[in-house]
Amino acid sequence: MTLLTARTDPAPRSTPAAVAPGPLAPVETFGPTDRLRGWVVTVVVTAVAAVTRLVMLGYPTDAGTPVFDEKHYAPQGYQVLTGGGIEDNPGYGLVVHPPVGKQLIAVGEAVFGYTGWGWRLSSAVFGILLVLLVVRIVRRMTRSTLLGAIAGLLLIVDGVAFVSSRVGMLDIFMTLFVVGAFGALVRDRDDVRERLARVAAQGRIEVSTLGPRLGVRWWRFGAGVLLGLACGTKWSGLYFVAFFGLLSVAFDVAARRRYGVVRPWRGTAVRDVGPALYALVAVPVVVYLATYAGWFASETGVDRHAVGTDVGAGGPFSFVPDALRSLWYYSGNVLEFHAGLTNSAGNRHPWESKPWTWPMGLRPMLYYYADGDTVSGCGTPGSCVKAVMLIGTPALWWLALPMLAWALWCTVARRDWRYAAVLVGYGAGILPWFLSLDRQMYFFYATALSPFLVMGLTLVIGDVIGRARTGRRRTLGLAVAAGYVAVAIANFVWLWPVLTGLPITETLWQQQLWLPSWR
Repeated sequence: MTLLTARTDPAPRSTPAAVAPGPLAPVETFGPTDRLRGWVVTVVVTAVAAVTRLVMLGYPTDAGTPVFDEKHYAPQGYQVLTGGGIEDNPGYGLVVHPPVGKQLIAVGEAVFGYTGWGWRLSSAVFGILLVLLVVRIVRRMTRSTLLGAIAGLLLIVDGVAFVSSRVGMLDIFMTLFVVGAFGALVRDRDDVRERLARVAAQGRIEVSTLGPRLGVRWWRFGAGVLLGLACGTKWSGLYFVAFFGLLSVAFDVAARRRYGVVRPWRGTAVRDVGPALYALVAVPVVVYLATYAGWFASETGVDRHAVGTDVGAGGPFSFVPDALRSLWYYSGNVLEFHAGLTNSAGNRHPWESKPWTWPMGLRPMLYYYADGDTVSGCGTPGSCVKAVMLIGTPALWWLALPMLAWALWCTVARRDWRYAAVLVGYGAGILPWFLSLDRQMYFFYATALSPFLVMGLTLVIGDVIGRARTGRRRTLGLAVAAGYVAVAIANFVWLWPVLTGLPITETLWQQQLWLPSWR
């Protein structure tokens, strides 16, 4: 399969029948064509991901109970399972995140009960599916099954994606939803260009200076559904709604320009922006509200009947249904809670990190630690350590800044849409956090960066390999790419004990902590 390293969609050229044909333009491509090989490779890589995510999934626990922030979400998931679809424990007077993540955790607990396997199963499944999605997305963006496989392997050996797939927390769920939405928009981009190509081939592209109407775009609709589920997991999904909305419009402008629409900007404004607002704003709002179906149907949900007690029944918004007003009040309490978690108010944590440390993973997160006489199995009784740390594999994360710089250059100088799209996804995961630096923050907020980091690194690898059939240059590029992937795998293997909580000696534990900021 040819590796395309710059513009993967050459401009089409239509020639009226009455004019002598000129030189043929390159054929437009709308996706990879090696479907069978593509799915075989995808299945194999996904199977490897499944092994890594599922092995020892129920280990470790805190004497059979959840570890770290699992202590919030595992019990709430069990409440959802046993309490009619809502968190019903009066001890949780304020539920600080929307329900989707807890509902997904409840699915695993329904299968394996209130155990480590139970509250982590859904995370592992989503972590496996995330690898599958990244393989397919990169394959489509590059038109290369090889690069899709490389992206999947890199995501498998990323410590952030790995650990997030093996804990009963919410971040892996939101990450899968936003990556799925990203993939749907990439697929929508190809679909739009295929529709425009048909119009151009029929000689109808200039019938209107605005270009043709594009009809129903189901891939973009699907992206809206996934973004609604992302927001229904964590409110930070809103950042991706904004960034991906702009990305979709940019795709439309570029497509209309590429196919010779006389007024592509105005055509996009008239033909595309309205439907985009419907698909990527209205649909997520509806889906988000639908995630509260159990809460709406309950009698005991937190603040479910706030109107008439905590909120007056009259007022200028009395025309709004009481259920929606109660949800608004409930959400306001959640927002107030999060807004109050500031450093200036004295809310500090020993493992807190700020967003400027996230690209290189300079301040990881310690999820679990045990030492002393209760820990054995390292071969040196009395000096064993067990730990689980959220660490970005240095072979990947320490190249984030060079990758971002190269991606920016390729976006500006080469107008490579693939790098631009990755920058949008990566930016949605980090830039908004710079607006509230006083807020308490942790490295697990950067989980959504992992797949976009891997996509960007894989695009760089594609540039290193070069185009197909370029002789010695390509052979050398393949050797460099293979060497890099081998280094990343070796780095992951070295970190394995502190990613999974295996007993190791105190000496080896200290050797795992490469930077002072990791301690």
